[in-house]
Amino acid sequence: MEAEVEWIDAATAAERLGVKPATLYAYVSRGVLQRRHGDDGRRSLFSAEEIERIARRGRPRSQQPELAIESVVTSLGVDRPYYRGIDALKLATTSDFETVAEWLWTGDPGVLQRSPMGPRRREPGPVAGPRRREPGSASGSWRCEPGALRAAVAAQRGLPDDLLPLDRLQVITTVLGASDSLRYQLDPASVAATGRRLIAGLVDALPELSEPQGDSIAERLWSRLSPHPAPPALLDTVRAALVLLADHELAASTLAARVAASAKADPYAVVLTGFGVLGGPLHGGASYGAERLLAEIAEPGQAARAVAERVRRGERIPGFGHSVYKNGDGRGGLLLDLIKEAAPGHERIAAGTAVLEEMRRRRLPERNIDFALAILAAVSGMVRGAGEAIFAVARAAGWLAHAMEEYERGTLLRLRASYTGPPIR
Repeated sequence: MEAEVEWIDAATAAERLGVKPATLYAYVSRGVLQRRHGDDGRRSLFSAEEIERIARRGRPRSQQPELAIESVVTSLGVDRPYYRGIDALKLATTSDFETVAEWLWTGDPGVLQRSPMGPRRREPGPVAGPRRREPGSASGSWRCEPGALRAAVAAQRGLPDDLLPLDRLQVITTVLGASDSLRYQLDPASVAATGRRLIAGLVDALPELSEPQGDSIAERLWSRLSPHPAPPALLDTVRAALVLLADHELAASTLAARVAASAKADPYAVVLTGFGVLGGPLHGGASYGAERLLAEIAEPGQAARAVAERVRRGERIPGFGHSVYKNGDGRGGLLLDLIKEAAPGHERIAAGTAVLEEMRRRRLPERNIDFALAILAAVSGMVRGAGEAIFAVARAAGWLAHAMEEYERGTLLRLRASYTGPPIR
């Protein structure tokens, strides 16, 4: 009879190995150590036998060095992130983006209690829109000075009209930083104030395509990405998307942003660094690739051919697969559910569903949140690259939360290379 496996928590495992918890998780990511999640989906559990075997063998030396960073901002579960211990999917149905950003920056429970939204009951039919924000709420000061906005708008006048929003956001960030005399104040309160100013400016300096239907970041961002009036249910879905994308632990853009912050780069430079990495097709740019895939599918019957052609060319299918969530991205699942509730029967949802079915028929990777973003942009009649822009505006909040940690640490992040070149003479 096989002996029952003894499972121990991360703190106990790290103590037995004599390493920090961050090093323990580095072993996991390098494939040196296996883990499973507890029944709550949040706790990491380790085999006591495997821990003892590694302890007897000594610390792994054969793998290339890997950077491990201790952080209180976000933990990744089986299929979703947890922002300072709270399920991001729950926050997406109970809080507005501004409140979640403040929570990431401060960890103050009072921020969530003061949220202008309450829990939203999920019922069949249209999704209820977000509640209007009252003066003095956690999100009441999200504005950029008119003069800085005018400068950011003026800087875009020579740009092509069809430029993707992410390219505009990089120009806007540079101008807003140059106009902020307080940019080098790196204490937490100052960085949070900069974050509100910067994110508001990023949105408000984009070309206005329709009339904003309210004062929230989601409402203002919709008016910059879609020429159509915002149906309340779809607007609420954009708000949820912003919350779901606000942070994702040490994603590539966040690691780059943390390195910049460790060198004491100001918050605008930190966000600009993040934008530079985010646009890559293996990161936030995947939603733009998924938008183009959907644009090729005029009706559901064309989905199989669109997927087959990409497989034949040896290309990745944008919006599918995830390096962390091997069995599906819960954020993408929730966002797709919200889109279906907000626009039942929409032909772009049918096209997206056909792609999902073809991917499953071929036993290819599951969809992620980038694919859901592409469907949201298509259903909402948004401009090219809108999903990428929603991702970028949202993730700026997370980058600044991680920057605050680096400012407090006060030490430069320095990776080491494993040299494989010619012998040194």
